[in-house]
Amino acid sequence: MMTQEKDAPNAPGPIPTPPEFPVTWEKPEFEEMLWNQDRMHFPEPAPPMQEAFAQSFNEGVKRASAFYGLPITLLFTRINTYYYTCAAPTVALEQMEAAGEKSADAIGGAMGRLQEWWEGELLPEVQESLKWWEDFDLGGASMPDLLAHLDETLRRLTRFWDIHFLVAFPFLAGPSLFADLYEDLFADKGSLGAYKLLQGFGNKTVDGGHALWELSRKALEDENVASVIRENEAPDVPQVLEQSDAGKALLVELGDFLEEFGQRSDRFADLSSPGWIENPVTAIQNIKNFMVETDRDMPSEIQKLATEREELIAEAREALKGYPEKVRGQFEFLLKAAHAGTIIQEDHNYWIDQRGSYKVRRVILEFGNRFAKADVIDDPEDVFLLTLDELRKTAGSMSDDHRAAVAERRAEMEHFATIRPPDVIGTPPTTPPPENPIMKAFGRFSGGPPPASEDPNVINGNPCSPGKATGTAKVVMSLAEADKLKPGDIMIAPATMPAWTPLFATIAAVVTDAGGVLSHAGIVAREYNIPAVLGTGRATSDIKDGQQVEVDGDAGVVRVIS
Repeated sequence: MMTQEKDAPNAPGPIPTPPEFPVTWEKPEFEEMLWNQDRMHFPEPAPPMQEAFAQSFNEGVKRASAFYGLPITLLFTRINTYYYTCAAPTVALEQMEAAGEKSADAIGGAMGRLQEWWEGELLPEVQESLKWWEDFDLGGASMPDLLAHLDETLRRLTRFWDIHFLVAFPFLAGPSLFADLYEDLFADKGSLGAYKLLQGFGNKTVDGGHALWELSRKALEDENVASVIRENEAPDVPQVLEQSDAGKALLVELGDFLEEFGQRSDRFADLSSPGWIENPVTAIQNIKNFMVETDRDMPSEIQKLATEREELIAEAREALKGYPEKVRGQFEFLLKAAHAGTIIQEDHNYWIDQRGSYKVRRVILEFGNRFAKADVIDDPEDVFLLTLDELRKTAGSMSDDHRAAVAERRAEMEHFATIRPPDVIGTPPTTPPPENPIMKAFGRFSGGPPPASEDPNVINGNPCSPGKATGTAKVVMSLAEADKLKPGDIMIAPATMPAWTPLFATIAAVVTDAGGVLSHAGIVAREYNIPAVLGTGRATSDIKDGQQVEVDGDAGVVRVIS
């Protein structure tokens, strides 16, 4: 891996870090690279066991980058409990442009067969691993067998992240390249016009939100059930529903929902966060929120988006009839690639990021169960405050007392939760790498820095879903705070992940600190037809609960109006 030479002429020095955030680098060469705090995926402190994810992530993306011959790879490292990412070059700067062109051809080939590759080869492999985890008797395994199972689990987790990026590179490139072409051909449609041709497709993320909506309709059919859900706090609802036949029937349907969509937590690939299937409070809270909207016809709204999409595609094809065959062929190729990419971006998350992470969590938690019984930790969940090396060593002896270390690390996470980590650390490159389609696509995913605003009441971000909305701002730092949202509110969040999707059905608009037009929040906002301004960098800091704000999703501007 290539790094910036320390003695390069005019090389910038490391970015100073604030005294409350001292940095100790995992490797000396890391200081020579530029690292961005991953506010989209990990806005909160992460425990040491999350390194199991980071190690698999780093190896998986390395393999996928090599598969396509990319001139860069991504690295992930934990600093002061927060995760930072780095786009690290794999070739010398003078070779990057040629390598980028070659990798673009390889990714173009993958774009052309993405759906067939995913459905015919990669998804079946993922499903086989999920079944392998389900078939293993965690509680009945001997400790040597459980340790062997852990080793195979981590191998399969690495393969999951390999597959993740094998599809991520083309599923981001397809919509990005289609947006470029559409804007060139139809400049009057605006920067977001292309995405209307990609809306209204079903995917596993949106399907989960719709399934919860249907559960809320079932709850409204019985007044006693509806009253129980309305009048009780979400954690208390299941126990009260058990007291009636109609309530028990709804709990059965909730159980079916959780079996299909509940193997995910409130956070992205967070091994320490319980899945909804373990604690359904978030799902129940969403049902409560949906029940407020008694007259809304969600299925017709979904159909309207699909109808508009087909009309716009037909309109574009008609307008292109006079163009050369090469242009029309490129339009059709990229349209197909963008359609497949938009669906697979959300579907892969369901199978890999959600269900895969949940399976790994269960394996590690089994060690926690055994450690707690042996009194080396107080609670099974404390296992996530250990490292993988500590887990393996303790499994061999069952005698190491980790309670003091657990308390110290929990205190460390609580301390850094009160500190906003620097957005960027490390050393900027002397020369930025040449732009290529993949870097541009990732820029549309993560969101570029917004233009500065001279007006303290105006916050700029990335325009990600069209339309305007005015409403009451509610700052939601995690899903645990989502119960403050009321229909018509403007949600202000660090970022959103698929578990947040049901919230989009009732809010008027979404504003985030992190994210771009191809991020999860951007895609889902367009599926729910609400304005979105993402990647502001400072919305959760500058906007307060209760303020009236106007969100202009076309311009990427948020105005505080009271």
